[in-house]
Amino acid sequence: MSDDEQTPRTAGGTADGKTAGSAAGNTAATGGPSGGPRPEEIRFFGTTWVDHSGHYALRRVGLAAGALAAAVAACFVLRFAFQGLQIANTGGLVNGLVIVMFAVCSAIACRKTWEGFQRRPDDPAREDSLRSLKAIGFIGSLLAYAARCLTEAPGEKLHRAEYEAALARYEKRRGSRTGNPAARRKPKRGK
Repeated sequence: MSDDEQTPRTAGGTADGKTAGSAAGNTAATGGPSGGPRPEEIRFFGTTWVDHSGHYALRRVGLAAGALAAAVAACFVLRFAFQGLQIANTGGLVNGLVIVMFAVCSAIACRKTWEGFQRRPDDPAREDSLRSLKAIGFIGSLLAYAARCLTEAPGEKLHRAEYEAALARYEKRRGSRTGNPAARRKPKRGK
């Protein structure tokens, strides 16, 4: 029995559940009924971003409203935390530092979240190191997500460009393989 027969395959085509092209940075895996590349799923949208089906516009509006509501709720929570600092009489310097910290972290998180919708990170290790900063400035991330939902599914432009490039590569490879291979001339060998 070969390894292919022993290892169960997932819908993505590999044994570990990853798509065939994800390890090399290729976002579209070959598979499906036509054997062509498949679009990468976007959280909350799946693959409906490709043809804007399945209540796509309603999802965008709902997610924008939900992100805004979560940002407002988070502001109330931060207000209560700030009132706790005032009750504890920590002083004006600490109160000012807390306000500046949340403002700066929110601005950085908003910018990094917005950039993440437009292009893949150049240095994943740097993005991992900014994870805690983005967690502190989560309000900025929520606002960036809500703003992006008003124009498209977050990351749709990036995923669409990658998917169309994968389709073009697939069609180019497929076009070069068409024809009758038996009719091709064999190269002459030198004597």
